[in-house]
Amino acid sequence: MFKILEREEMAQGTVIKNVIEAPKVAARAKPGQFVIIKANETGERIPLTMADTDPKKGTITIIYQVVGKSTALFKSLQVGEGYQDLLGPLGQPTHIEKHDGLVICVGGGTGTAVVHPITKGFKEEGNEVVAIIGSRNKDLLILEDEMTAASTEIKVCTDDGSYGHHGFVTDVLKTYLEGDRKVSLVVAAGPVPMMKFVSKMTEEFGVKTLVSLNSIMIDGTGMCGGCRVSVGGKTRFTCVEGPEFDGHQVDFDELTQRLSAYQQMEKEAMEKFDHDCKIGLNK
Repeated sequence: MFKILEREEMAQGTVIKNVIEAPKVAARAKPGQFVIIKANETGERIPLTMADTDPKKGTITIIYQVVGKSTALFKSLQVGEGYQDLLGPLGQPTHIEKHDGLVICVGGGTGTAVVHPITKGFKEEGNEVVAIIGSRNKDLLILEDEMTAASTEIKVCTDDGSYGHHGFVTDVLKTYLEGDRKVSLVVAAGPVPMMKFVSKMTEEFGVKTLVSLNSIMIDGTGMCGGCRVSVGGKTRFTCVEGPEFDGHQVDFDELTQRLSAYQQMEKEAMEKFDHDCKIGLNK
């Protein structure tokens, strides 16, 4: 069992943070990599990017949004309990190096958890790093303090204007792209539409852009093919070749279509889970 040492409910209880005891994973993990976790014997395998690691304490931090049966089951786990299986670190780490211009890390929603270790890594490498994070409203914003510490400067956006810039992360990104300072790299993680429009915008300015993709994943070893995405007209496997790819080459429309393939089954599974919870079958 991989024990939960700390647990926090964020963003009105819809987003959960777990600090998990996983010393072997923590010792090898690098920014951009992920783990696959399973709550119990009959649970679903879920890929989650590590929001933080602490090799000295032997812990990793995951942050997930409750969107279906499996993440609802995860939410039921308390401190002292744990996950039956945890596999990682998986995927290719972010290539972190010193750039001669700004590195801008853009996080939308729980995508902020994905870019947090990447932002920290680029800053530790000596880069001037701008973090742009956003959410629908102030109550759904996560990791503002952590991203402030991880970056050189930070900009916060909310769709409804309840905090920070009133508008989208792309609004703020554009001001930097049009500004006097050179932008060398943009890294984005979050909802697919956000990554799509970030990539379209940076392509106009000729700025290299990496996006962290959240494709459907099962085994995490490249065998099942469930995580396949089209990048530059070629089929790539997110679990072993990603999760980061050139945002200017990703077929985001295909990715969106594939992510919606199991929506009806996911809805039915969640409805059954809720029903079983009410009558005590999930205890």
